[in-house]
Parts: sequence; structure tokens; C-alpha cells
Amino acid sequence: MSIAARHTRLEALGAFLPPTVQSTPELVARVAGAPEFDLHRITGVAERRVYDPRPEAGEDSYGLALKAAHDCLDKSRYQASDLDVIINASITRFKDGTRFCFEPSFARQLAGELGLRATAVTFDISNACAGTLTGVYLLDRMIRAGIVRNGMVVSGEQNTRVAETAAAEITDSYDPQFASLSVGDAAVAVILDESQDEADRIHHVDLMTCSEYSELCLGMPSDRTEGIALYTDNKKMHKQDRLRLWPSFHGDLLAKQGRTFVDEGFDYVIQHQVGTRFVEYVNAVGAAEFGTPMPQSLSLVEEFGNTASTSHLLVLRQHLRAGTARQGAKYLLVPAASGVVTGALSATISNLGV
Repeated sequence: MSIAARHTRLEALGAFLPPTVQSTPELVARVAGAPEFDLHRITGVAERRVYDPRPEAGEDSYGLALKAAHDCLDKSRYQASDLDVIINASITRFKDGTRFCFEPSFARQLAGELGLRATAVTFDISNACAGTLTGVYLLDRMIRAGIVRNGMVVSGEQNTRVAETAAAEITDSYDPQFASLSVGDAAVAVILDESQDEADRIHHVDLMTCSEYSELCLGMPSDRTEGIALYTDNKKMHKQDRLRLWPSFHGDLLAKQGRTFVDEGFDYVIQHQVGTRFVEYVNAVGAAEFGTPMPQSLSLVEEFGNTASTSHLLVLRQHLRAGTARQGAKYLLVPAASGVVTGALSATISNLGV
């Protein structure tokens, strides 16, 4: 069977949110000096989930990913031993406290702890906040090519480590670490397998990297303390020409198929959860570029903040569980990541276990 003849679907979706809630006023109270900004008004983030630092809580990046993977398997018709591949997409790789772990890979360690077969394919990827959708892209191609039958993409993000650094170091809203104050902790895991029904299918998933903007958002050790920091040029990152990358890329992709954005008939769109203003602005840019109103926008940035690579699937899962989005609808997920990465995932979802 050719790659064009196969299709994939989202079979099960799991997540884990640390139970500890931190309000925006609680975070701002930790900012050094006397902050002269209204973080809630600027970002739209009212609260976020934060990890429990106690080792027994298991809420470092690895522990969060493991919990989400278990939740996903609980919703799936597959057992761990049935999976052919596991891909980890975490940006943060904290394990055993403050240790940043690259080897052995999180995917290999998760496979062993979950009970995947020794022959299962395991690897980590790193593509900033587009990491989980990049994992979906790769797994989609592997299934369509007949390399594997199914698999899991998982990510656990202990993001608030950068918020802790920012709170200790910044003094005003112009500091390049300001965006770090909008993040929250979360984990997601999704299982893909082959689609047998057009009403339950990933129609296309494609991504593009534009290296011109690669230095606008960089994560690295702090240049002032021993913390881990995120430096973002918010003004340039949110300029209209950069936000046009998505509709330009997606429009060209559809044109090659002889289709338009209107033809797609999307019911919902999920943008990256940078902030409420960002979501509104990028949807407005999309509407202007495509010449049509955007579908209903799903967002939870007010409640969870920017959960990095987990954001799109976390929003999807929470809205499906709450009944504020429906099975049988057509979804558009639009990645946005430092790099700069954009793209589109189009899927009709009818039988997703959440």
C-alpha cells in the first residue's frame, strides 16, 4: 500500500495537570523589585498549574510525561505492549530533581516503565513549542509509510522553572524574560493509528521552519543566576509579518490541492496558547489573509497559561471532556514556535478517547 493510500487518526488523548494552582497575583508578588505592570491584563493569564518540587510527587518533566502516558493508555484500546513507537517531545528534560537529562532518552525510559516491547522504536525530538505536533507529523508519516502500525507522542513540560528565574531577575515588562511569567506546567500524550473512516482522520499535517526569526526566543542558562531562563523578543515575535507565515504557508499548501481555506469547513481552530491577545491577533491576521472569518477559536490560556509543546492537545482534550467542543467536528491546530515554526494540522475527530 502506498503512502498516499493510508491515513491516520487520533485514537486516544491523555493529559496530566499538576493539582497546585498559582494565581497571577501570587506570581507577581514574587517578582523582584516593584513591578509596574498588570500581568493579567497584558497576558490574559489568570492562573497556571505549577509542579510540586517534592521528589515523591513525581512532577518533574519526566514524571509529568509518565502520568500523561498512563492517562492516554487508560483511554485507548491499546496496551503499552501493542505500541510500535513512542516519541518524546518535551522541551524541558528535568528528571530526578534539577538534573537536565538528554541520555538515555526520555522515550527509551518511558518505554521501559510503561511496558513497551524491547523492539519498539523510541526517540526524543526537540522542536520548541511545536514539538508535540512535530511528533504527530513524524508518526503520521511512519504509519502512512507502513513502517509502524501505531504509536504514542508524549510531552511533559516543567515550564515554571523559567518563571521562577524570571521572577527573581526581572524588574519591568520590557525585560526579555517577561514572557516567562505566562507559562504553566502540563503534560499530554496522544496515540495515533491507521484511519479506516474519513469521519475520523488526520487530513493533513505539515510544518515549516523560517530560520530568519530563530533568535527571537531562546532558552538557556540564565546570564545572571544559576536558573534556567527564556529570553524572548516579544515585539518582533508578534509582528504582523511573522504572524502571516501561517496563513501564507497554509494557503499555499491548500492551493496545491486545488482547495481554499473556506473549502476546508473547519469547525474549530486552536492556536498556540501564548496569551489571549496573541490568540485574538493571530486569528485576526488569518481572517484578513484568507478573506473569511475564522472558525470558533478554542483556548484555555486564561486558566493554564502557555504550556509550551503541550498547549494544542491540552486545549483539545479539555474542551472535548467539558463538552465545549464536539466529536465529529473538523479541527485546525496551528503550531507557533521559536525557530520559527508554523504549520497546520487538519483533522476530523469522531471517536477520540479522552
